[in-house]
Amino acid sequence: MFVALIAHDKPGALAIRQENRPAHLDYLKSTDLVAQAGPLLDADGAMIGSLIILDVEDMAQAQAWADGDPYGKAGLFQSVTLTHWNRVIG
Repeated sequence: MFVALIAHDKPGALAIRQENRPAHLDYLKSTDLVAQAGPLLDADGAMIGSLIILDVEDMAQAQAWADGDPYGKAGLFQSVTLTHWNRVIG
């Protein structure tokens, strides 16, 4: 099943994002659960969150993956939602 992880950064947390980005990218690449991923951007093109599509067995596996993300561990996110997602195109 696909799960969309949508995370919004805490205001003023760009330094946390930049400091933890290499570890986050390594984490994304370290499992075969990430189908797609990329940052959410504001009107000026600055990173303000993350969208990650996970291909997992169940919601518990998605939550475990989210719990291991270096961004989350560093306290970057103001909010994180995990939502079952149905791919129609692509």
